[in-house]
Amino acid sequence: MFNIYLSAVIIAIVEGLTEFIPISSTGHMILVGDLLAFTGEKAATFEIFIQLGAILAAFLIYKDKFLGLIPKKHGGNWLTQILKGETSPTGLHLVWAILPIALAGLLLHKTIKTHLFSPITVAIGLIVGGVLMIIVERLPIKQSVETVEKISIRQALIIGIGQCFAIWPGMSRSGSTMITGLLLGVKHKAAADFSFIIAVPVMCAAVGYDLLKSWHFLELGDLPYFLIGFLVAFIVGWLSIKWFLSILERLKLMPFGIYRVILGGICLWFFQ
Repeated sequence: MFNIYLSAVIIAIVEGLTEFIPISSTGHMILVGDLLAFTGEKAATFEIFIQLGAILAAFLIYKDKFLGLIPKKHGGNWLTQILKGETSPTGLHLVWAILPIALAGLLLHKTIKTHLFSPITVAIGLIVGGVLMIIVERLPIKQSVETVEKISIRQALIIGIGQCFAIWPGMSRSGSTMITGLLLGVKHKAAADFSFIIAVPVMCAAVGYDLLKSWHFLELGDLPYFLIGFLVAFIVGWLSIKWFLSILERLKLMPFGIYRVILGGICLWFFQ
């Protein structure tokens, strides 16, 4: 029993550290879980559930952005005001950014959990994503979109499509969205902010859907280490977001891309 709690804390620390850094939290949890022999359907559900802890940290850090979705005008239909763009940011930005991965997740959920949650597939995702980061940082693209509010509906939709690459464990949701944002001319800080904001509804929906599918094999005895994992992921996730945003403009994505390629290569060698 002690080993379960220790494994849960270690994996939750890994989740909190990596959820918002573009190195793939799911990929790292799969790798660490395999090393700790913390595997199987219940372990996979735990790894998805504790992402809610990190997501709560993002929600609190960006609470002003979410409060901005509340219309300032009195009267009228709240949903209509959101979709018409009378809030900041607008609901349409979130809808178009979330819709692609929501559809892809519904269609591919079973296939992903059955076939892609393995160290080898994670290693491939890490390397591919890392190479893309290195390439994007070396392209002569002018990033002129400085804030989340200046991201267009079209850019939000394309970023949402780019987010779908994160379905492959190891690719990284934040990495996929930031790479796409940079290619569209969004500056690093704005790309990161938008990535973290859309992560909240995306991950809440993903966790809820997974728990619904996994409910039949969960037990009351699982609750304590699930809650401990949630709390640890929340605390570490909060610190991780603050740290990442403080260094992003200076370091860009290059060092994270290099790290991913090296780690992916080591994993291919170790797990082959």
